[in-house]
Amino acid sequence: MHDLTAMAVFAAVAEAMSFSQAADRLGLSKSAVSKQLARLEERLGARLVNRTTRQISLTEVGQTYYGYCARILAEAEAADQAVAQLQDGPRGRLKVNAPMSFGTMHLAPAVAAFMCAYPEVTVDLELTDSFVDLIEQGVDVAIRITQMADSSLIARKLAPSRAQLLASPSYIAAHGQPQHPQDLKQHRMLIYTNASETALLSFTRGDETVQVGVDGPLRSNNGEILRDAAIAGRGLVIDPTFITYKAIRAGTLVPLLTDWVPQDRNIHAVYPHRKHLSPKVRAFIDFLANHFGDPPYWDEGI
Repeated sequence: MHDLTAMAVFAAVAEAMSFSQAADRLGLSKSAVSKQLARLEERLGARLVNRTTRQISLTEVGQTYYGYCARILAEAEAADQAVAQLQDGPRGRLKVNAPMSFGTMHLAPAVAAFMCAYPEVTVDLELTDSFVDLIEQGVDVAIRITQMADSSLIARKLAPSRAQLLASPSYIAAHGQPQHPQDLKQHRMLIYTNASETALLSFTRGDETVQVGVDGPLRSNNGEILRDAAIAGRGLVIDPTFITYKAIRAGTLVPLLTDWVPQDRNIHAVYPHRKHLSPKVRAFIDFLANHFGDPPYWDEGI
């Protein structure tokens, strides 16, 4: 491993052509500069500087080595400056991961607005419903809709994700409304799988929790597909309001069993490290929390 300190000492000597002036420039003693240079020459196995009682000069090897040292030290200084600039304010590349439906419906317009507010930030947005290892994939921040388990990741709640049991007016007219979660056994359910084959639904009312196994004509890991099937009258669906809010406002889907709460989750911004959180990540998370609102805009009026 090359010693940048020794290189810096040698470069200062080469530029000043004086041990005393190099020492003053570096804030070191003259003897410390001389010792650093002697150690560097010993490690390289070559003399870099010709010393006389009146002056010093670079050897041929020293001239060649100084050229490399100057470039390396300039790159190191540039690297420090780049980090300082990135820490100064939101700028640079921001890699974001998010689930598909929430990403297309709500994150995409939020990102567009964020880019207008922070033009020096370049966003690399990937949408997937598959689990992504943030550290392995180099993701700065991910949007996850879940009940966060203990992990090494840091999570900040951005908004609630309320789920509702819904049906179209045509389905209700043909099949009636369930009065209790257990009634769902007699109804056609549109089932959100998210890579799970189980169809066990959980509902809570106060301290009471009911679980019911259901079946139906459609299973999908995409809530928008299930919403559209429900609007078409093909069955009941439990979907988050960030997917169904427009249909509820339009009356094409009607909330059912409103005193029973399906398992709600929260929308989190998740990132690997709390320490040295970069300005671009902090600005993005703060922007999203403000953009979605409290309560979030999709829950207003429903």
